[in-house]
Amino acid sequence: MKGAGTIVAVGNADLKDTDSYIGYQRKAWKGRAIVVVKSTRKEGKIMLKVASPGLVPATVSIRTSKYNSMKTFRFVLLLFLVLSISNTAWAQNQTVKGRVIDSKLKEALMGVSILEIGTSNGTVTDLDGNFTLSVPKGAVLRISYVGYLVQEVPINGKTSLDIFLKEDTELLDEVVIVGYGAQKKATLSGSVTSVGGEKLAKTPVTNVSQGLAGRLPGVVAVSNTSEPGYDGATITVRGVNTFGKADPLVVVDGVPGRSLERIDPSTIETMSVLKDASAAIYGAQAANGVILITTKRGKAGKPRVGFTYNYGIAAPTVIPEMTNAVEYATLMNEIDKYAGNKGRYTVDDLRLYADGSDPWGHPDTDWFNETLKSWSPQTYANATIDGGTENVKYFVSVSAKGQDAFYRHSGSNYHQYDLKMNLDMKINKYVDTYVNVTGRMEDRKYPTRSAENIFRMLMRSKPNSPAYWPDGRPGPDIEFGDNPVVICTNQTGYERDKRYVLNGDFGVNIKVPYVEGLTLKATASLDKTFRFRKIWQKPWYLYSWDGTSMDENGQPLLVEGKKGFSDPRLTESMEDNLGVLLSGIASYSHTFAQDHDVNILAGVERITDKGDSFEAYRRYFLSAAIDQLFAGGQDEMNNTGTGYEEARLNYFGRVNYAYKSKYLAEFVWRYQGSYIFDRSNKFGFFPGISLGYVISEEDFFKKKLPFISFAKVRASWGQTGNDLIDPYQYLASYTFNDLMYLTNNGATMNQALKEGVAPNQNVTWETATQKNIGLDLQFLNGDLAFTIDYFHNNRSDILWKRNASVPGTSGLVLPDENLGKVQNQGVDFNIDYRRNFKDFRLGINLNGVYAKNKILFWDEAPGTPEWQKSTGKPIDSGLYYEAIGIFKDQAAVDAYPHWAGARPGDIIFKDVNGDNVIDGNDRVRNDKSRTPRFTGGLNVDLGYKDFDLSFLLQGAMGGVFYQTTESGDFANFLKSFYDNRWTEENPDADFPRTYNRSNEYFINQQNTFWLHKTDYIRLKNIELGYTVPSIWSKKIGVEHLRVYINAYNLLTISPDMKDYDPENTSGSGYNYPLNKVINFGVNLTF
Repeated sequence: MKGAGTIVAVGNADLKDTDSYIGYQRKAWKGRAIVVVKSTRKEGKIMLKVASPGLVPATVSIRTSKYNSMKTFRFVLLLFLVLSISNTAWAQNQTVKGRVIDSKLKEALMGVSILEIGTSNGTVTDLDGNFTLSVPKGAVLRISYVGYLVQEVPINGKTSLDIFLKEDTELLDEVVIVGYGAQKKATLSGSVTSVGGEKLAKTPVTNVSQGLAGRLPGVVAVSNTSEPGYDGATITVRGVNTFGKADPLVVVDGVPGRSLERIDPSTIETMSVLKDASAAIYGAQAANGVILITTKRGKAGKPRVGFTYNYGIAAPTVIPEMTNAVEYATLMNEIDKYAGNKGRYTVDDLRLYADGSDPWGHPDTDWFNETLKSWSPQTYANATIDGGTENVKYFVSVSAKGQDAFYRHSGSNYHQYDLKMNLDMKINKYVDTYVNVTGRMEDRKYPTRSAENIFRMLMRSKPNSPAYWPDGRPGPDIEFGDNPVVICTNQTGYERDKRYVLNGDFGVNIKVPYVEGLTLKATASLDKTFRFRKIWQKPWYLYSWDGTSMDENGQPLLVEGKKGFSDPRLTESMEDNLGVLLSGIASYSHTFAQDHDVNILAGVERITDKGDSFEAYRRYFLSAAIDQLFAGGQDEMNNTGTGYEEARLNYFGRVNYAYKSKYLAEFVWRYQGSYIFDRSNKFGFFPGISLGYVISEEDFFKKKLPFISFAKVRASWGQTGNDLIDPYQYLASYTFNDLMYLTNNGATMNQALKEGVAPNQNVTWETATQKNIGLDLQFLNGDLAFTIDYFHNNRSDILWKRNASVPGTSGLVLPDENLGKVQNQGVDFNIDYRRNFKDFRLGINLNGVYAKNKILFWDEAPGTPEWQKSTGKPIDSGLYYEAIGIFKDQAAVDAYPHWAGARPGDIIFKDVNGDNVIDGNDRVRNDKSRTPRFTGGLNVDLGYKDFDLSFLLQGAMGGVFYQTTESGDFANFLKSFYDNRWTEENPDADFPRTYNRSNEYFINQQNTFWLHKTDYIRLKNIELGYTVPSIWSKKIGVEHLRVYINAYNLLTISPDMKDYDPENTSGSGYNYPLNKVINFGVNLTF
């Protein structure tokens, strides 16, 4: 061999052969030998010549590149050289022609091995991926190519084959995106997980964050709502570590702070998550983890045009079942009875509610059914084109998505339009550049009442009150003009929120001549956003009836009432924001003495943000038909505006060292300055170090544990910061308020300034110390992979107010102080199995994370009993009386300490301190919070010939939800309460007696009876697809055609959550519900 390479080993694929791989000679097996060649990373060619007695010598030429790019050169090239060919031909043989294509890039693959199983009969594909082979009709072909999953394809009499090979994602040479670069997975010493964009695109949601749950170990995504335009999930990495904001840093194409939620999933190439000290390279914004998103780029070749269209229908996952009119009236009579009054509803009333014979006087209204429709549509359309030459490559994507709300006659919907263009240009062999442009328009429309208000009114709406009168006019309000069937429409006006986002990146990469491995990179990024918000509020009309008055036709006389506002009013606001990032990075990679790999990176980054906002208000419009500012009156008009400026300066670096790809070390650091802090604390230093040991490379390991194909032990320590706090707390702040002072002899009123929070010049960085130990294993030659990590995070200097120990009566408004400390520790794991069996394909992935946090220190009120302290308990854990049962009868009440006035049917509170008195000292700090301790997912991918099926089971454990309702005179009851409540006839019931809103102690005193476990498992995603054989699709000019149906949140099992979705635990259930989606789609490639 000559040129820019070395021979690593020579083999023959015979598993029983025990000869050494070292050397330049090898006996053939089944007519084949295998040569493993390693590039020296120099521009040029590798010339490989093979000779054997009795055969004509063969020469192969391979062109190499300087840089390590897995897409252009895999460093380890597997070259199959045919040394002998059987000339035996059978009369029944047939000629099979075919083409082998990369399933992802849709590019032809050259040099793919085609072998008839059980024989030495085979060939390799040519430059265009084509092959021709004579085989028996019942033969099975084995298709193999380095870096791709092996396929076994039965001929079954076919004479033409199109074979799509998928990349083997478990290869040791797989590249993982990390901070400011990429690393081989095999030599990665930090805790990093990743997922391909094609997985995220399988979930039929309009918000990418909704599709993360169960796909990435260590990443917790909790969906709080599915309201169009506001449906982002709460994302944490390895649980909650702080009292304040726990959002991870999102970096898109190297730019921090860009949107994860609104990115078009069709443009995502990969998503990586930095979970440990490897995130320290991002410094003060990385304490909660870092999510790195890389978008797709063009590939050299002819233009490829793709089109995807989805049409889905969505409905709430859970709607609370409420009592009907008869049941509600029965409960209200019970309330009257317990109060010593006569029941308000007679037997005749109950009969009329039940039989529906008096819809005017005795309606029976299902308010959820009247307000919400059965299914709501959502759509997504995307078109892409990519291609280019070796010097210019392009990727362009345009998409549109739309989502309607659950309401009938909905005044709420969301539309988004995206444009993405990535352009790569090679100027010469030393210089290349790139340009990225992303444009997005978000259009949100809502009624003037919030979703929380609408669903609260639905819970409060009484079934014996009409949503609509029998003549179709809307019925009376609950309060303040709120009738749910009206306030969810545009009858009350509208809120319009339009946002325009423009992201632009420009970068230059320079390979320094004569210094091999040294690269300089300069980037400039611009993020521009505009927001226009318009709220038009106008009166609406509802109709009431006194129950007796009739018109001249003998029909009930309805009285029209103006609700909401006495006159129209308009609020308009505008925001203009600009972010600029400038960076310079130098990197150096070199291999010394063939065994010592060194990579060094250093950079500087400057980030500036500024913006302005303006708001105007008018009322007293002459007509509700004109919704423009000029038409408003001059009285009570108001205008205001504000602005901001922010700046950060960062110096960062990374050093990687690997000896024989066996002993690994990495050091990362960031020296960061932030505008948030005073000059003395403006800069912080955040280091991280990680070590790795690929123990499977040791000879003793290979001999003792040959069934383990790969084993690596990792450990890391690092410190990251958190500056997600209110800025300028070191300065005394002043605000304008409603106070006025007079000048000019009382003729002029001047607005006064008021001092806000007292300054704290010592405010500084919140610091997270992260420790991690991990183990990576692979079995069955990489088919089975296992990763597990133990993490231990200590967060200190958390900013919090000293409110508990300083009483409010002191009159002091205290600043935040760096006083909080939190510990969070746990385990995350990932198990992955991939295998092909002839026509059948199987992939199974199981992942999960267990994380438990506890408060080590913060401000506690003096004298608090130990069992009530939040120190030592999880963040946001509640303080409750412990419910231990229901008083069955008066004897039970008399036999146990109870709340003053307790009676049969009330909840029993535990006498925690044993003083025979139930009071505030008996409350106990709970050991759980809303945040689940364990979340996980089971991903299964199945394929048979042209069919594919995939599904994701996702679940969570360890969280709780406190259920509250306003039932009674004020609101309806849950049906589950009606069915299980205590009565004199049912003294052994599981639920207490009927209550009137918060009049009873077991309602107005928080207790564990109403605390529900939110453990659940759900069918998060399922997809069935069919790929039309190319021999058919090409007849209509389509290279690739796939149709599919998928579903999201289709089935949920939660033993303790029957009335609400277990994931949607905010707002006491009074918020917009989560959605389940059934979606139909088609994907075309030309």
